[in-house]
Amino acid sequence: MPTAIRFARHGGPEVLEAVEVTVGEPAAGEVRLRHTAVGLNFIDTYHREGLYPLPLPSGIGVEAAGVVEAVGPGVEDLAVGDRVAYTSRPPASYCDVRLAPAAHMVPLPAGIDDETGAAMMLKGLTAWYLLRRSYPVRAGDTVLLYAAAGGVGQIAAQWAKHLGARVIGVVSTDEKAAVARACGCDEIVMADEDIAARVRALTDGEGVAAVYDSVGRDTFTASLDALRPHGVMVSFGNASGPVEPFSLLELASRGSLHVTRPVLFDFIGTREALLAGSGELMALVEAGVIRINVSQRYPLGAAAEAHRDLEARRTTGQTVLIP
Repeated sequence: MPTAIRFARHGGPEVLEAVEVTVGEPAAGEVRLRHTAVGLNFIDTYHREGLYPLPLPSGIGVEAAGVVEAVGPGVEDLAVGDRVAYTSRPPASYCDVRLAPAAHMVPLPAGIDDETGAAMMLKGLTAWYLLRRSYPVRAGDTVLLYAAAGGVGQIAAQWAKHLGARVIGVVSTDEKAAVARACGCDEIVMADEDIAARVRALTDGEGVAAVYDSVGRDTFTASLDALRPHGVMVSFGNASGPVEPFSLLELASRGSLHVTRPVLFDFIGTREALLAGSGELMALVEAGVIRINVSQRYPLGAAAEAHRDLEARRTTGQTVLIP
């Protein structure tokens, strides 16, 4: 029988369990998909531990790639045998076979393999909305990117460099610094340094046009202090916990700053928007401008181990689970 990873209570990686499931025929507007690779993302840990609470019991995982096994009534742009990738809610991608809305599926071109497709949808589209929608990067901008050797960071660094930006990456180890530089970071700031002071030194006191901060609570103030007047703080993650409430006067006192807390699914809520973003992403991947580095592979049944490694910062780049 098909297998899915689920959890019945919030907590650590140990709450993840493999269970047998029944997968029927697709309803109207659905496809039945056999996964070939499943993407691992930090948001999966937020769902598991309850930072972003889900109704329990719950599936987990928001991206994967696979082959269409069956199509439901009304599905006209997909056929049995098509290779597709997706990112979608509610979380349920940690499985080998599933039913899913056809509107969430994006055809994979021949030049992109399944592991790449599974590893790039959430992180690649996140990089897209950060750099193309939240603060549209322009040639000549200097930007600060946290976790520059991580899954989103590697893609965003390459993309920002392609757009003509000077990229300052924040990393935690020398090994990750090498990865970030290989992805286009012009300068590196170590996570245990005085980040704002280093950024000011690197920008002759001016500060950066935008900060892309996935860390959250521990770096929020430093990120504000690293911005130039009218700069944009893009807070898109909570690796250290959610940002504490703050006074809007903090923005006024630093040069009339802007702050946004975007979420991917607000940018791909329509089929048109999804295809626009994924089209940009896939074109750059196919052209070799963006390299998707799948650095870790785990069996689907080892999802708990993969979560432990991700949270312990033992991973770089992208990780996939193989059904």
